[in-house]
Amino acid sequence: MPETKNQSLPIVDLARKNDEFRKVLWTGEKTQLVLMAIPEGGEIGGEVHEGHDQLLYFVAGSGLAKIGETESEVSDGDVSIVPSGVFHNFCNTGSGMLKLFTTYSPPEHEPGTEHATKAEADADD
Repeated sequence: MPETKNQSLPIVDLARKNDEFRKVLWTGEKTQLVLMAIPEGGEIGGEVHEGHDQLLYFVAGSGLAKIGETESEVSDGDVSIVPSGVFHNFCNTGSGMLKLFTTYSPPEHEPGTEHATKAEADADD
């Protein structure tokens, strides 16, 4: 699916309706907007982005955020901030999907990237 050309989006609604592990919505020169859905018991996977800051905005479900040495619970309405170079992982600890949208600055993924599952995303890396 091609990325959106719209510059105003109902992002919370789009994120709540998304069932794909990762769907890149828009890529600019310095920022990227991505939808994510993490299944029950699933996780994004521990990682470090060198040279990329990431903000994650949670719109449904509940989970555990691990950012550096800090762990905290996250749920609908929370935002997590991941500075460049910091290890992080997000796990779904609730029932139902953990849904969010995230921004990367600068972009992290190829424009138009879509992964239905984490396994598909891992195979593409």
